[in-house]
Amino acid sequence: MTDSAGLLRAFAVPRRVGTPNHAQVRDVLKRELASRGFTVEEHAFSSRPPWMLFGTPAVVHGVNLIGRRPTAQPPNRPTLWLSAHYDSKGQPISMAMRIVGAAAAALGTLGVLGALAAGWTLVLGLALLVAGGGAAILAQNRVTDRSPGAVDNASALVAVFAILDMLPRDASLGVLFLDAEELGLLGARALVEDRAGLLADTAVINFDGLDDRGRPIAFLHRPGPIARAVVSELGALRARWLPVVVDGIVLAKGARECVTIMQGDWGTARVVHTPGDTAARLTLQGVRAVAEGVARALTSP
Repeated sequence: MTDSAGLLRAFAVPRRVGTPNHAQVRDVLKRELASRGFTVEEHAFSSRPPWMLFGTPAVVHGVNLIGRRPTAQPPNRPTLWLSAHYDSKGQPISMAMRIVGAAAAALGTLGVLGALAAGWTLVLGLALLVAGGGAAILAQNRVTDRSPGAVDNASALVAVFAILDMLPRDASLGVLFLDAEELGLLGARALVEDRAGLLADTAVINFDGLDDRGRPIAFLHRPGPIARAVVSELGALRARWLPVVVDGIVLAKGARECVTIMQGDWGTARVVHTPGDTAARLTLQGVRAVAEGVARALTSP
């Protein structure tokens, strides 16, 4: 059975793509999958991150992990994938502050356009101030290696292993541990482009950030029976759009159905991508509840 606390400590270390910690966490993931009877394929890729992510190299070299249990039935393609990204990043400002900055920039820009059309000089000045403030916040979008990334996304890695340990060994499922999510969903994009056949006619349950606090949230990228069963079992809030960027957005392009499960609140957003996102602040209560709920949904008749 999963030593959840031990795995969390192993995963919750600063692990920006290309660092020694990043490679070390990948090795632990491969070891844990192998111990559960999975064969692991490394899908290496190279890609350019978005220009607005300051502090990243011009080209990112990452490795996705594809875990499948051997079967006598070709082509050994599971009907269900459990997915989570394993890289982390730090930034000078939290996710919450970036959301505020993006909202201010968008609203300010709309205000500028409206004021110009209506000829409202005073409103124009205020809108420029709001837009400029938002742009100044977003300009802090520099990538560092200073966050242990316990919630984002070591918690989800632990949840995947917990779910595997609750399900029968002969369940038709595979595991995708994706890389470089924090640098523009690069691993998911590379997988869909290079290995689209893996996802065809399958369901994907993606996990991204499971805090102790808050309520489960289901980001329904492409609804289907499995996604709906998971949402119902978790009693999750349903959303078709959220102000976050997750791998499920890309994976849904190749899968029959896809949902991302998260758990947290505004306090979680204030911690993500900061040095405060540590294993010490998690009891894993949220991870256990989500893992148990997903396992029930997948084993219910």
